[in-house]
Amino acid sequence: MIKKIIYSFPIAAVLFFSTGCGEDKTSSTNGLAIDKATQKKIIAEAPVLTPQESLSAMKTENGFEVKLVASEPLISAPVALNFDDKGRIWALEMQGYMPDTAGHGENIPDGKVIILEDKNGDGVMDDRKVFLDSLVLPRALCLVENGLLVAEPPKLWYVEINNDRAGKKILVDSAYTVGGNVEHQPNGLLRGIDNWIYNANSTKRYRKKGDQWLVERTHQRGQWGISQDDFGRLYYNNNSQNLIGDYFLPALGSGNENQRGVSGYNVDIVKDNKVYPIRPTTGVNRGYMEKILDDSSRLVEFTAACGPLVYRGGLFGKAYHENVFVAEPSANLIKRNILEEKGYITEGKQAYSGREFLASIDERFRPVSLYDGPDGAMYVVDMYRGIIQHRTYLTDYLKKEIIKRALSKPLNCGRIYKVIPAGKTTKPVLMPHDPAELVHLLGYGNGWVRDKAQQMLVDGKYTSLAPELRKNLKESDDPVTITHSLWTLEGLGVLQYEDLAPLLKHADWRVRAEALAAASSVVKANNYKQFAAAMQQMIAGNDTLTVPYIAFQLHCISAFSQSMADELWMSIAGKYPDNRYIADALISNIEKKENIFYKKIQAIEPDTNLVINRRFEKTFADIKKNEFNKNISLLKKQFPKGAQVFQNICKTCHGDDGNGLPSLAPPLNQSSWVVGDKRKLIAIALYGLTGPVTVNNKTYKAPEISGEMPGMINNDELGEEDIAQVLSFIRKNWSNKADAVSAGEVIKVKQKFNGRQKPFTIDELNAW
Repeated sequence: MIKKIIYSFPIAAVLFFSTGCGEDKTSSTNGLAIDKATQKKIIAEAPVLTPQESLSAMKTENGFEVKLVASEPLISAPVALNFDDKGRIWALEMQGYMPDTAGHGENIPDGKVIILEDKNGDGVMDDRKVFLDSLVLPRALCLVENGLLVAEPPKLWYVEINNDRAGKKILVDSAYTVGGNVEHQPNGLLRGIDNWIYNANSTKRYRKKGDQWLVERTHQRGQWGISQDDFGRLYYNNNSQNLIGDYFLPALGSGNENQRGVSGYNVDIVKDNKVYPIRPTTGVNRGYMEKILDDSSRLVEFTAACGPLVYRGGLFGKAYHENVFVAEPSANLIKRNILEEKGYITEGKQAYSGREFLASIDERFRPVSLYDGPDGAMYVVDMYRGIIQHRTYLTDYLKKEIIKRALSKPLNCGRIYKVIPAGKTTKPVLMPHDPAELVHLLGYGNGWVRDKAQQMLVDGKYTSLAPELRKNLKESDDPVTITHSLWTLEGLGVLQYEDLAPLLKHADWRVRAEALAAASSVVKANNYKQFAAAMQQMIAGNDTLTVPYIAFQLHCISAFSQSMADELWMSIAGKYPDNRYIADALISNIEKKENIFYKKIQAIEPDTNLVINRRFEKTFADIKKNEFNKNISLLKKQFPKGAQVFQNICKTCHGDDGNGLPSLAPPLNQSSWVVGDKRKLIAIALYGLTGPVTVNNKTYKAPEISGEMPGMINNDELGEEDIAQVLSFIRKNWSNKADAVSAGEVIKVKQKFNGRQKPFTIDELNAW
């Protein structure tokens, strides 16, 4: 029976609590406008709300409103989207995610790529086409040339588009995701300003060149969602950290496989991880633990941070330009962060204390991805569902919360909203077909339009526009226009030394940095001496802001003259021996030559306390950790289930090499917690670990790593033998040399702590 409740606010006179999802085309709200009694009912019962009801349950920053763009039955369980040049939305539906608390049916091929269109021009999508169906848990998409990249684990496909229908399907990468669970697999497929496609939770980047796909190694970044600023620097996060990012452009600094953790990448940009929900959030995975919820049962800090967006839409006003918005689906909110640049270093802070940019009392409001749109609005992908935690880590506590409020159904809801200034009329920019007009849009006020114009010029292979693009380089006084024009030339394959030479002397250091970053595509046998001379001149002129970029790009010179590159290398090292960013940039160029260059440095700078010497020592320690790698194939045969569990669960935070990942987890390799007392290791694996942990005399704590490691006790798919195998696998892997763990030993620890839910602390383990 449907219950009708009357309200005294103008947006919606009637609110229906539905037992299922229903179409609703009403479209705007700018604040929480529900009486107290209804608020209590929504909070207590978590009913399924229609889109308009859910809008009315939102509270936004003053001066903003939220409008509905699409909802069920037009869309279901959306997780990602792209806009095409017509302003249509290409959305990805992950319908198979967690059908129930056990995840039954996740392998059913019911995922889809759909095209949504607003045919009557009222701002609400009213037409749906299915472009691609029968997908299993698809997670990312990206429009490129006349096709679509689609990530369907473990593969990455490129599907040609023929009149909105799927054409030829080409396998780009058979191992786009290797292992990992749904929460910890690559995603994003962001077209960077440098014409490469980047991902979160991945060490790969992609680029289409003719009929071939290039795949290169890059830095590991984040967990779910990735975004870029006006100059192509990337921002991301993990589920417990508000915002992480790079100080330097993404293509740099990943050339030395021996070097782990390059300074200036994976930086904790916003250290404040507090959140301010407007409803009790007991339905979070660790809600039973102390300090997870406050006295009002509201989440204290991020537990599902995702989908960061560097807002570049231009519609919100100058104060919001390049603010970074972050989604938190577990707390039903969207946070606003403000960035401040200090040279190449970027710092950030939360925009507000004690409140959020957007928050809802609707527990099923699950913002998972955020985007700039062709109209300048911020688009919000709302998966709209009860269960958001994957079964791999689902605790018994959360299962009970799900049952209590019937959160497991329905599964066919989904919404897309847009946030705009209140009362503002918005229209999407329809991209022109005249390529000359696209060149003019490289300086447009909306970052989405600028990006799209560059992409369309590159995809269309409009090399005839090179003179107009070069005119921008010479005549524009806007660094952003120059940057887009530079990378458009690079994407078209026509960038030349003569284009970059004047930019290396540009008044804006960011333009000089972009020119240095683009040098990889331009330095050739006939011009490397000129580049080297320009670099030396910049070093001599104390151009401190671009010296890291010069250091990163010395490999461009060494490809043609090792001696000339070495001279530049020593010149930089001698001048900046105490700068960690420059030191790491230098080391990134000398894979397998670290000892040679360390001796050279020692000859002129023997002080072991100097940063460059300490960064060398760190690199040597990283090399040593991997010197005694075991025969992995043998271990996989000995512990097949253990190797599988490691791939699906452990490696996503601890890394394939067991040396830990920045912002996520400490090393397993050479860890006394791994090779020491088996009982303690079993306890950690079963129940998890929270708080600081010391490994090899180094203390790891949030935000350097995630504040908590979840246990496996609630994973119904893992028995005692499986857990014993994975622990045996890590105790014998890499440099570790310890005996195996048996299922019987796992059972004993389980019996000792029967009924325990919360993770251990180090103090508890040490007292055992």
